[in-house]
Amino acid sequence: MGFIKIENVVINTSYVAAVILNHQTSSGEKSVSVLIATPKFTLSQSETISQNPQNHLPSEWIEFTGSAANALQDYFTSFNNVIDLLPQHQESGIV
Repeated sequence: MGFIKIENVVINTSYVAAVILNHQTSSGEKSVSVLIATPKFTLSQSETISQNPQNHLPSEWIEFTGSAANALQDYFTSFNNVIDLLPQHQESGIV
């Protein structure tokens, strides 16, 4: 488990479900959106959740712009933090 602090928001990376990079707001400003999924349950629900976890994961998109978007873009494109399965700078083996 790790945490990311962006401005006044701290995100537990265990709950990051998806990230949209290189996005734009309706006004054309660069943005990065992060989907946060957080389990909310009581102890009596824990047995039901283990059988069907998808029903108990409310989620919320958080959109960042400006320097926060730039910092998140850097974080989520760093090879130290994320494995890129299809790198854009991949050299072709075809001659």
